[in-house]
Amino acid sequence: MEARAPHSPAQPMTAIHIRASRPDDELALIRLAALDSAPAPRGQALLAITDGELAAALDLRSGRAIADPFRPTADLVELLRTRAQTLGDRGSENRRRRPSLRRPAPRIAVAR
Repeated sequence: MEARAPHSPAQPMTAIHIRASRPDDELALIRLAALDSAPAPRGQALLAITDGELAAALDLRSGRAIADPFRPTADLVELLRTRAQTLGDRGSENRRRRPSLRRPAPRIAVAR
């Protein structure tokens, strides 16, 4: 009897690198947007890089994604959205935990 792997993917696994965009990513974002026939993200974006190439990007302000239409990128876009959500959730937790530096002025009772 032959042992088989429980799951054999159709394609080999590829390393995915997710990071925030930097100013030197502008040209790559413009190229990706042209491939996707969409405007490039303005401002901060999350990038999904596979095989050393930008495959998908998510504009953090608008939530709009662009992706290479010649590659399977639906999972990458979902991964970017999930990461953006975790970053947003972490930011809101930090805001709740961080004590306010502004304190209300003390009330002074005046006897009449």
